[in-house]
Amino acid sequence: MNPVNRPRWGRLHRVDELIERWRDAARAAGATDPAGVERAGARLLAGWREPHRHYHTAAHLRAVLDVVDAYAGSARHPDLVRLAAWCHDAVYDPRAGGDANERASAELAGDLLAAAGLPADAVTGVRRLVLLTAGHAVGPDDPDGALLCDADLAVLAAPPDDYDRYAAAVRREYAHVPDPDFRAGRAAVLTALLGLPALYRLPEPHTRWESRARANLTRELATLG
Repeated sequence: MNPVNRPRWGRLHRVDELIERWRDAARAAGATDPAGVERAGARLLAGWREPHRHYHTAAHLRAVLDVVDAYAGSARHPDLVRLAAWCHDAVYDPRAGGDANERASAELAGDLLAAAGLPADAVTGVRRLVLLTAGHAVGPDDPDGALLCDADLAVLAAPPDDYDRYAAAVRREYAHVPDPDFRAGRAAVLTALLGLPALYRLPEPHTRWESRARANLTRELATLG
C-alpha cells in the first residue's frame, strides 16, 4: 500500500459521510426524486470545496451539522435545519456585498430542493432559514431558526487559539481587500454581532458559549481599532 494515498482515502471517506448525511436529511424532509437528491448533494458539496474558501469550507459545514445533530431535539423540523445548514453558504463570493450571498444561497436552495422533489412548504422553510443567516436575528418563537443560527455561530465560542485561526481564515478569504478596508468592515460585523441581544438562543448553547464568544469578539475587535 502506498502511504501517500492514505490521506486522500481519508478525505474521500469524509466526503462519503457528508453525502450520506445529505441523503438522509433530504429523504427525511420528503424528497421524492433520488436522482435530484444526488445532483443537489454533488452541487452543494462542490460549492463547499471551492478553492477560494478558507473558513467557509466543508469543515465548517460538518461543524454546523454536528451542532444541529447535538441539539436537534430543540427544533420543530430538524431535517429542514439540516438542509438549511447545507445550503446556507452554498454561494460564497467574498466580493459580493450585503446579503447577496445569503439571497443567492436561498435561491439555489429553492431550485435544488424543488428539483429533488421536496414539498413546496419544505422548500419555503429551508429558504427562510438560509436567509436568517444574513444577520442571525431570530424571533422568539423560532426554534428552527435558533438552532441553525446557534450552530452557524458556534465557532465564535471556540478556545482563543481556535478562534484566532478562524479569524485568520476569514481574512484569507478577503485577501483582495486592503487592510484598512478589511479592518473597518470586519469591525462592523463584530459590532453587529455584539449588538445582538443574545448570540445563542437555545438554553444550553447560551449557557455554555455566550460569555466566551463575547470575549472572543471583543478581543478581536480591540485589535482592529
